[in-house]
Amino acid sequence: MKGKGGSVYIITNKNNTTLYTGVSSDLISRIIEHKEKIYSQSFTSKYNISKLVYYEQFHSIEEAIAREKQIKAGSRKKKIELIESMNPEWNDLFVEIEKKW
Repeated sequence: MKGKGGSVYIITNKNNTTLYTGVSSDLISRIIEHKEKIYSQSFTSKYNISKLVYYEQFHSIEEAIAREKQIKAGSRKKKIELIESMNPEWNDLFVEIEKKW
């Protein structure tokens, strides 16, 4: 989602062992940055985290930031439950969102 809206997302590595929760006003561009390791010293680059497994869209970036804080405050178990509620196979959802936008 571009513009005033925002998205919160969870990405993981190939083996689904490490999770990263983030927020962006442009989800596609942000996931591409993760996939291309634009920030080579970042946590996601170091741990090869680029598979989009969960996302939510909001009308404002403020709502997305609030939701990100909520998700980050939760346990790993809660994050896994959230992912599996939307994506039980842990597929890379990037292809899906790329078609939508």
